[in-house]
Amino acid sequence: MSSPLPIPTRVVLLCGPSGSGKSLLAARSGLPVLRLDDFYKEGDDPTLPLVAGSSDIDWDHPESWDADTAVAAITRLCRTGRTDVPVYDIARSARTGIETVDIGRTPLFIAEGIFAAEIVTRCQELGVLADALCLSRGPVKTFRRRFLRDLKEGRKSVPFLLRRGWRLMREERSIVARQTALGAYACDRDEAMGRLEAAAAGRCASLRTAA
Repeated sequence: MSSPLPIPTRVVLLCGPSGSGKSLLAARSGLPVLRLDDFYKEGDDPTLPLVAGSSDIDWDHPESWDADTAVAAITRLCRTGRTDVPVYDIARSARTGIETVDIGRTPLFIAEGIFAAEIVTRCQELGVLADALCLSRGPVKTFRRRFLRDLKEGRKSVPFLLRRGWRLMREERSIVARQTALGAYACDRDEAMGRLEAAAAGRCASLRTAA
């Protein structure tokens, strides 16, 4: 019996609290990037969770996100270098189209988003995981960066952004603790960049063991 063909590409899952700098780090890495925020459920989905004691949709809860579709897209990218993904408008809470992500023959790409840690085990079991990183900047810095970004992009109403921001600032340490418990390695921007460089150089197996 012949052995299975090796998977040509691996993924680095990049998570961290909203506003921690994931997208910026991914862009600076020079690696292809899959935006996991495009796999949010649509605003009229009846399975969307609510913030406790509120009528606000909890967009920071894993159940607001389509993990199965995200994992399928990551697996196709790793095996074929190409996949179709939804285009998501956060301000409208809706998918507005489909686009093709083509990473070619690169050996490594980043999948970044606040729920990336939720699929660490699945990606590891599928043999596509190179590393999993959790960015952390500190609650106050993250609050300021997140609010200014979301305000500039008009993601939601100002009252919603303030309510969400205060809640996430109080919960940031527990968010990081959950993501590391799921298998992501907590680090700052500089260490994350070093691990990305190591993974690109093919040293990802030893890094996963060290984490």
